[in-house]
Amino acid sequence: MSTAREAKEKVVSEFKDKLGRAQSIIFTSYSGLTVEDDTALRRKFKEANAEYKVYKNTLMWRAAQELGYNDLKKYLEGPTSVSFGYDDPVTPAKILVEFLKNNKGLELKAGIVDGKLVGPEEIKALSELPSKEELIAKALGSMKAPINNLVYVLSGTLRSLVIALNAVKEKKEA
Repeated sequence: MSTAREAKEKVVSEFKDKLGRAQSIIFTSYSGLTVEDDTALRRKFKEANAEYKVYKNTLMWRAAQELGYNDLKKYLEGPTSVSFGYDDPVTPAKILVEFLKNNKGLELKAGIVDGKLVGPEEIKALSELPSKEELIAKALGSMKAPINNLVYVLSGTLRSLVIALNAVKEKKEA
């Protein structure tokens, strides 16, 4: 087998692995993106423990077919970049939609979220959801509130009890 073929099979295998591991995958057209913007975008993905890459469309299509994503073919034309969200499905959508607000040259094509093919509007809607960290913080805050209220009530009750005991003590001393 030729080395070129082996290299292509390695890329297909890598892409299949990432498709299988990622909670969300978003395909974009990057034809008008400058090198500086591309570098900044990659940095944002890296900081968020997500990934932004460019693969050959034919190799992405081959991997997608092997995993049963046959409807993806029409989105794999022209310059196509792909982003992967491993820890949180919302992260890539948030990064891309925020980037689109201030930069031209990038266009949402489609995505795969929980194994389902979605369009640009669903990706934008996904970007408006709270991230995993925000949801955890809200859940912890909800659990903490009743405990804080109980402590507040108990401290008020104890304070009242101490005042009452001091009044009884002072009355007996007098």
